Amino acid sequence: MARIGKKAGMIAVFVIAAIALAAGIALAAYVDNNRHGEARDLAKASAACFVEKQVELARTGLGQGRLGQGDGSLVPELWGQENRPPVPALSPTTLNYAEGPDNGPALVLVHGQGMQWEDYARVLPELAKRYHVFAVDCFGHGESAHDSALYSCQAIGQELKDFAAQEIGGPYLVSGHSSGGVVAAWLAANDAEHVTACLLEDPPFFRVTPEEMQAPPGCFVWKDAFEVVHAYLGQDKVADPAVYYAQHSYLFGLFGGLQPKIAEWTAAERAANPDAHLTLAWVPHDWVRGLYFYDDFDVRFAETFHDGSWFAGVDQADLLSRIACPAVYLKAKTKYGEDGLLLAANSDEDAARVQELVGACETIVVESGHDIHYDHPEAFVEAMDRVAGNN
Repeated sequence: MARIGKKAGMIAVFVIAAIALAAGIALAAYVDNNRHGEARDLAKASAACFVEKQVELARTGLGQGRLGQGDGSLVPELWGQENRPPVPALSPTTLNYAEGPDNGPALVLVHGQGMQWEDYARVLPELAKRYHVFAVDCFGHGESAHDSALYSCQAIGQELKDFAAQEIGGPYLVSGHSSGGVVAAWLAANDAEHVTACLLEDPPFFRVTPEEMQAPPGCFVWKDAFEVVHAYLGQDKVADPAVYYAQHSYLFGLFGGLQPKIAEWTAAERAANPDAHLTLAWVPHDWVRGLYFYDDFDVRFAETFHDGSWFAGVDQADLLSRIACPAVYLKAKTKYGEDGLLLAANSDEDAARVQELVGACETIVVESGHDIHYDHPEAFVEAMDRVAGNN
């Protein structure tokens, strides 16, 4: 009996040790993914021969909603007039982008707010096999110009139209995510001669303006992003917008007592690595991914959604109705919070309007978070191939 007991004890020790080892390995993998997962995705894109570049654009057009002489003032008197007065010459502006190998038709990728071209890293290697990809940094993001005169749909659209003419010089496909999806729609409608197809990835149509976002039941992005940024810009106690967001985030507030700890870790991480993308070892990366690129994000871009100037001069229904090329509308499934808040880019009713207004459109609904190309890269690539006629 003693031998049996001793043997059982040894087995128990081995089992406990094995469990502890497995737990240690799982914890190490969890921390490693939080810290380095994005970098590994980017390394794969680099291995697929993507090269980061910059180009100076001549700024030949003055888009509707473009701001004035660098002082933040709108100049609506110049919008859409036949014989408008001469516009003062504008200095060239820098657009940063990553270009892949020339393996097929040109494809312009436009990321969402708060991101940058690297947000597409998970899908770039596969896309590079059959497209000539140009993934841009929108103005106010990444290494592109941080110039508030360019923080509007019209201005970004016009500059990307100029970019396509200058660097592609022919037909191209376009895909945009979130606010980038609205820009992609603008390009499809306003550069119809060259845009052959478009993929609209979860754009917030009919939930773009301040009035639309605040209409009952309210939108997550208004409470979690635009209200927080507006409050940040109105105070002077917290210098770092990422830290301020962590302290006041609606999302982190849902975690109860964990929010102060996340804010504390964010402040410590930003202080230790002020020029690096934000990663937190102990917080699931998906929870804080919206802050990952905040080191290269001008939050004044977000303020234009709070005051409505980002979408000035654009009529959503008219814009969508002028898209004549084949289109796929890739929508994340609509969800609502326990408090009734819309936890999606827009509602099913809004999505139905998009489908109705875009002539040759196919709507595909995916069970996913907002960033479909990150959460479900295979679904995104399949949708891209579908609208391009590659499957």
